[in-house]
Parts: sequence; structure tokens; C-alpha cells
Amino acid sequence: MGEAIARGAEKRVMVAIDESECSHYALMWVLDNLKDSITKSPLIIFTAQTPSAGNVIFSASLGSARQEFVNSSQENHRKFALGLLEKAKEICANHGVNAETVTEVGDPKAAICDAVQKHNINLLILGERGLGKIKRAILGSVSNYCVQNAKCPVLVVKKSQAEGEVA
Repeated sequence: MGEAIARGAEKRVMVAIDESECSHYALMWVLDNLKDSITKSPLIIFTAQTPSAGNVIFSASLGSARQEFVNSSQENHRKFALGLLEKAKEICANHGVNAETVTEVGDPKAAICDAVQKHNINLLILGERGLGKIKRAILGSVSNYCVQNAKCPVLVVKKSQAEGEVA
């Protein structure tokens, strides 16, 4: 695979995004810094739709209306994800970059790594949320998980403090 990339073959680059400012920053970083490297194939923009399982306790109290509530919640997640991807695709178009959008339902960590394999991605890019050591230890970091588990190189874009991030 390394030889193919060295000869200028199609590079499949994927940016994983969510609604956070750090994801937007990572997308803008790619458009500003890798535009010339992603001309032979579209930039893949991915977002995960978190499953509606978090609402199971509440929805259980709804009795027969439970399935309708779960379906409605899942549909809202889907609409949100599609809107987010459409906005990102528009930003890419405004920068002269062709983009494809992909979304899957699932835990973001696993969904991103699965999408890397499914779409034969050569480089995964994501933003660092900057949770801090304690929150990262408790919640886990999507970027750390992807660095360890994705089947391709991973670039984590960190917003510098000079650009307005509060430590």
C-alpha cells in the first residue's frame, strides 16, 4: 500500500466530525492544509449517530408508546447527523473540495474505526476535544481509541491556545 500512495495513487482521506467546535476546526484544518493532497478522490466526511438506547428507561415508562418514542428519537438523531454532514459538505464545496458524506448508527469510537475499514481509508483525521486527563480517563477519548484501533494512520488536529482555546 505504501508504494501505491508514493506513486500518487488515490488517497482516501476521512474526517470524522460531530457538532463540536474542535470537529469544525479539524475540517477547516484539512481544507487549509491538505487540499492539494485530496484532489484525486473525494474527502470522506463521517459522523456517527449515537443509538437511542440512553432513552430506554424513560421510554419503558411509556408502555405501548415506547416503540414510537424510540423510532422518533432515532429519526431525530438521523436528521441531525444528515444536517451536520450537509453543512460540512457545503463548507468543502466552498473551498473547492469534492466531499462524500457517510453516517452510521453506533458508538462513535467503534463506528469511526469500522468506517475506516469499510471505506478503505488511508488517513483518518479528527479533532481533539480536550477533555482533560480526568474526564478522558473516565469517559474515554474517541481520538485516543481511534489512534489505537483504526487500521490506518490517524491525524489528531489539536486547536492551539493561540487560536482561542482555553486550557
